[in-house]
Amino acid sequence: MRQATRVPVARTSDGVDIVWYDLGGPPSGRPLLLAHATGFHGRVWLPVAQRLAGGGFHCFAFDERGHGDSGRPADSSFEWDGFGTDVLAVVSALAAAGLADQRPLAVGHSCGSVALLRAEARAPGTFRAMYLWEPVIPPVDPPPGPMPDNPLVEGARRRRQVFPSRDAAYDNYSAKPPFNRLAGEALRAYVDLGFADQPDGTVTLKCRGEDEAAVYLNGSAHDTFRRLAEVACPVTLACGADSDAFGPDAIEAMAARLPHGRTEAHPGLSHFGPLEDPAAVADRVTAAFAVA
Repeated sequence: MRQATRVPVARTSDGVDIVWYDLGGPPSGRPLLLAHATGFHGRVWLPVAQRLAGGGFHCFAFDERGHGDSGRPADSSFEWDGFGTDVLAVVSALAAAGLADQRPLAVGHSCGSVALLRAEARAPGTFRAMYLWEPVIPPVDPPPGPMPDNPLVEGARRRRQVFPSRDAAYDNYSAKPPFNRLAGEALRAYVDLGFADQPDGTVTLKCRGEDEAAVYLNGSAHDTFRRLAEVACPVTLACGADSDAFGPDAIEAMAARLPHGRTEAHPGLSHFGPLEDPAAVADRVTAAFAVA
């Protein structure tokens, strides 16, 4: 698998250090920023980026606050507007490093999709176009607010944090849903790069369970549905056809509020589509950006 190059840290306006990566592609290729889902990290996009590089895209990704190798907010707040702040810091760093001589394209998954939308709403014209897989946006206005009874919150708190080795972690995940649906190369990237080595030889998840729980807690509290009208660039909203998260009805409701939104549903894929079939999703991204 193609390797990622870590580049200088981007400091956000609220003082969080965000680690970002050059995932490869033609140096003069179209710049494309990828944003990951809750609990994952930027380099989980490597299998998708490997395919996109062949289509003329120069791909970049980053670890959102509290994920991967990035820092945590000093107040331990994980309100979702902070993820939009992370995006804007990375886009500024891309420009400062001379890696984006034109407005970048963007691809997001779940929470990462919301981060991209919030960044574009705050700074119109940041992106040329976006391809977003199942943004976590409750299609109601006003938003419901934090939901402590969300089962994902308790699930994150109970998530196993320590394994004897990365291979043990891989074997564990590959036998249990929803990770057993992931392509082997995507699961391998998640495990190999999402755990930190400990002095006793064990490995520990980089994304703390309490931080992941805080992200889920606030997933129903942001006002992105209200702000979709502020996103003027073309946006493709994609989902798994049988998703139990933000499926066809949900993304249609979102698209109706976007000035330039369209939708597509993919049979056989779930909320984790970009990690289940990286090749198919890369093909759809390429098609969506063909005229962007």
